Amino acid sequence: MNIFSFIAHFDSEETCRNHFKAERDKIGVNCKRCAHTSHYWIKSKWSYECKKCRSRTSLRSGTIMQSSNLSFLVWYKTMFLLTTTKKGFSSKEIQNQLGLKRYEPVWAMVHKLRKAMGNRDARYTLEGMIEMDEGYFTVEASEIEKNKGVRGRGAAGKSNVAIMAESTVLEDINTGKAQRQCGFFKAKVLENHKAEGINQTIQESIKDTSIVFTDKSTSYIDIADFVELHYTEKSDKQTTIETLKSVHITISNAKRNLPGNYHKIKGKYLQLYLNEFVYKLNRRYFEDKLFDRLVIANITGL
Repeated sequence: MNIFSFIAHFDSEETCRNHFKAERDKIGVNCKRCAHTSHYWIKSKWSYECKKCRSRTSLRSGTIMQSSNLSFLVWYKTMFLLTTTKKGFSSKEIQNQLGLKRYEPVWAMVHKLRKAMGNRDARYTLEGMIEMDEGYFTVEASEIEKNKGVRGRGAAGKSNVAIMAESTVLEDINTGKAQRQCGFFKAKVLENHKAEGINQTIQESIKDTSIVFTDKSTSYIDIADFVELHYTEKSDKQTTIETLKSVHITISNAKRNLPGNYHKIKGKYLQLYLNEFVYKLNRRYFEDKLFDRLVIANITGL
């Protein structure tokens, strides 16, 4: 969706609100009190009323817009800005684009959207042939981390991220040349660098019928217990450009993307920024539909 199309469709608070209601009606509303799914619409209150217990649910309730004082129009403009470019916008730039005085509500809104993106992708697990490796991302270290003086893994200013990619080898029937076709991706900030952290990530992110390719890191010793097959290769240049090509390209792109758009990312928020990066990567062919998908993630991603 380009800027002219967006303005034509969402030129007022009312049009944004009506669109949001129409999308929420498609998904359905569950009563918070009795879980009933049939409701009346009370237009004067912009709320749903449960037909069973008469409990009311506001249009924002149960979505990531819940408790927000920002208008529907501001939320819609922000979702448009976040989906109009592959690179992304900082909260400060969105504040400037929207002409809002206070930074804090914008920062909170953008992070809620990133959380919704992550929650939406968390519904799906990778399957088939999976490449997996880890990348170290530079983040702003806390004062406690700086005082620890740790080097290498766990060092201040570094966060370890597991990157996973569905990567199927396809062979051209005419030339016989093989190449990898990528499906969906996942990125998970690891709380620790030991095998148990990797094991948990594997169980949460990859189906147990999958085939996983990694290097020979000692953190990966238990992966075979959670998937169909686990193949390992020594970490070298050849492995990087062939067996683990997709994840290394993704790690490189993410490392260029995040520092180029966001100033001093704190470690505790890195996962949110990765959520946005991977959400767009997984929907790289959606084009104009990406905005519509984010509206749905807004409704279902709390």
